[in-house]
This record gives sequence, structure tokens and C-alpha cells, in this order.
Amino acid sequence: MVVCGLACWRCRWLLPLLLGLAIIMGIIALAGRGWLESESAPYVQQASLWESCTRTPDALNWNCESLMDYGWGRAAAATYLVGFVILVICFALAVIAFSIEILRFNFVRGIGGLLFVVAVFQIIGLVIYPVKFTEDIPLTGDNMFSWAYGFGWASTVVVIGCAFFFCCLPNWEDEVLGNIKPTYYYSSPERAPYLN
Repeated sequence: MVVCGLACWRCRWLLPLLLGLAIIMGIIALAGRGWLESESAPYVQQASLWESCTRTPDALNWNCESLMDYGWGRAAAATYLVGFVILVICFALAVIAFSIEILRFNFVRGIGGLLFVVAVFQIIGLVIYPVKFTEDIPLTGDNMFSWAYGFGWASTVVVIGCAFFFCCLPNWEDEVLGNIKPTYYYSSPERAPYLN
């Protein structure tokens, strides 16, 4: 019987792979223009982490205003970006930890701790943005926080999950490395007559 859970040598690259997925989602969130969008036609409002754009229903061009002119805009962008940079560092450390035999479990818990720091920074940015955006930016029509904002939250959820696994993984070091001796169960003949 082959079991491949998290504590399995063949599955050791699962956590770095998930961190890579979180990085991809973070890039989409940082570059995407869908943090806030008009919910239905006519599409007159669009915003990213960096700017807010509006237009009249019959116009083709967007009029954009930088959110970096607001203190909260700089704070939201800075906290999310700092979290993203630390996430990239954690990804590099995870690849090193699982590639080099000696270093593998020496700093895996440290990576988990850094991932919790990443989650805190990203959550701060993801909470500041909608609260202050709706207070300071005049909204036109029905709007929703859209796909790029969702990718930001998805990245954060993956980071939180990975942080727990990185913190708990050293508890299963022997299982992952294959240092556990197999356990054999013996039944006496009187308890298992079918063995005769």
C-alpha cells in the first residue's frame, strides 16, 4: 500500500509548489486592473492597486488617478508588496531547504514563521484598500471588488495554509526522511486459525 500524504519523501516538493502558486496569484493581484470594477454595463469604474480609472458611458478613454497620492493607497500597496517580496524569499528558502539534505529541517519552521508575517502584511493591505477606497474615492454606478482583488485573497489563503504546514512539518521529519522502521504485527495461531 502506498500512501503519499504531506509527510512523504516523494511529496516534499508540494509545499514549494504551493508557494510558487501563491507567487503567481500575487503577481496577478499586483498587475491586475480588476481590484474594483463596475458590476454591470455601462462599465464606468475600474481600479487596480495602483490607480483608479473612470469614464463616462459614451467615452472610449479612461481617466485615471493614481492612488499613490493618498496615504492609504501607499500603505495598501506597500504592505501588500512587502508581503509579496517576503513570499518570494520564502519560496527561495523552501527550494533550498528541500534541495540540500543537511539544511532541510533546520529552518523549515523559520520559513513557516516568515509566511505568517507575509499573511499579516497581505491582509493589512487587502483590508486597507476597500475600506479607504470606498471612503475617499467617489464611486459611479454599481461596483464590486473583482478578480484581481480575489487573487490577492487567494494568495493570502494559500500562504496561511503553507505557514501551518511548514511549522508542523519538522514534527514528521523521520517519516519524511524514511527513518522510521516498519512495524510488523504478529498474531498468535489461536487468535488467527486461518493462518494454519
